[in-house]
Amino acid sequence: KAAAESRGLIGKWVITMVNFTGHPLLASLTNRKLRERIMKASLSKGARGNAHDTREIARTMARLRARRAELFGKRSHAEHVTERQTAKTPENVHEMLRRIAPAALKNARAEGADLQKMIEKSGESFTLESWDWDFYTEKVRKEKYELDTTLLKPYFELEKVLHDGVFYAAEKLFGLTFTERVDLKAYHDDARVFEVHNEDGSKLGLYIADFYARPSKRGGAWMNSLVNQSRLLNQKPVVVNNLNIPKPAAGEVTLLTLAETTTLFHEFGHALHGLLSNVTYPRTSGTSVQRDFVEFPSQVNEMWILWPEVVNNYARHHQTQEPLPQEWIDRIRKSETFNEGHATTSYLAAAILDLAWHEIDSTTEFGEVEEFEAIALRNYGFDYTPVPTRYRTTYFSHIFAGGYSSGYYGYIWSEVLDADAVEWFKENGGLTRANGDHFRNELLSRGGSIDSMQMFRNFRGRDAVIEPLLKRRGLN
Repeated sequence: KAAAESRGLIGKWVITMVNFTGHPLLASLTNRKLRERIMKASLSKGARGNAHDTREIARTMARLRARRAELFGKRSHAEHVTERQTAKTPENVHEMLRRIAPAALKNARAEGADLQKMIEKSGESFTLESWDWDFYTEKVRKEKYELDTTLLKPYFELEKVLHDGVFYAAEKLFGLTFTERVDLKAYHDDARVFEVHNEDGSKLGLYIADFYARPSKRGGAWMNSLVNQSRLLNQKPVVVNNLNIPKPAAGEVTLLTLAETTTLFHEFGHALHGLLSNVTYPRTSGTSVQRDFVEFPSQVNEMWILWPEVVNNYARHHQTQEPLPQEWIDRIRKSETFNEGHATTSYLAAAILDLAWHEIDSTTEFGEVEEFEAIALRNYGFDYTPVPTRYRTTYFSHIFAGGYSSGYYGYIWSEVLDADAVEWFKENGGLTRANGDHFRNELLSRGGSIDSMQMFRNFRGRDAVIEPLLKRRGLN
């Protein structure tokens, strides 16, 4: 309703599109025709034959990138990019993806079968489609785990999550404190500035929290470094976390979903990478690491969301201050691999499309973009229509506008490191200053000043293994 009113549409409702495939409302909308309309509108973004159609732009960019790679003596843009990453070659990426893809698709089909049974149990006779997935997933989740994620929101109030969850974990691990500076004005009234100090009281940098959605703000969530830390230039870091949480009406509190809480912890992991940097040159500061390594620290920070000491400190009902019931926390943990087949398959499909566009040469002749996508996905056996790719070519801003070309695989590549690092924290006592100092000194503070995989070996004591990731995603 607020979105409609901001557009002068009084008495009406507006559902705005999000950048990825689908929409958060698909999990709760009971009107199937409306769900279908939203999903089809999502899948056709940038491919409607109008002034905003991006299909020819994508084809042109792919050809130009291929030509540039050839000028550098490379077979493809993917080869040109990956040789500078920890993966080193596209073949190594495909080897990892093909190890995961069959199990992910198998799990997705099994999940789809459960959803079809739930559809029929609900008295319906239609066949499962992509716009039904989220809605019936919630029904199955409630039945299997007696977990209604909508009931969690009153326990995830933004200020509690930020101060007593995100900041609290950073204090326990690294000795950091965060003081809001209302006298410092950021670039927008919704952006808040916090001064960050080390345990000894020395100033570390500034953290800017810009959490609310607004018409002038792009979708998604991300971290930016406004000032890179540098000993050479005597610069302290200034970093910002951007989210797109719907802003409540004046006087109302902001309640987060579990997914939004996860996103906040994740993006703050990037912020810590920037804040804790301790390098000489700004070029190697903070998150200035290889693209397929950069998500690793942020993914590790997600482990504290349900860590007993942390969740018991922040997850309290915003009206009664009652803690989140332990049985609910247990149910969340039991359901952690639930729907992972869908999530992993959707993500892998996008990573496959990224590589497909960037393994061509400059003479490749294209048919329709939709046909190119279908062939690339079929080569991996991905032909299960209820699970569409997380991003289609026409709105895949990560790879055509966001610096992730030939690098979208990096999320799961770095999750291999993350899952293994989480096991290290668990083996060594979890949320302790000793563990935080080790992580800070061997990895977070180093930025891109030394080889990424050497940093991981210095931290872990060995190379990463894939088994913890397979277990986490239910793929073992």
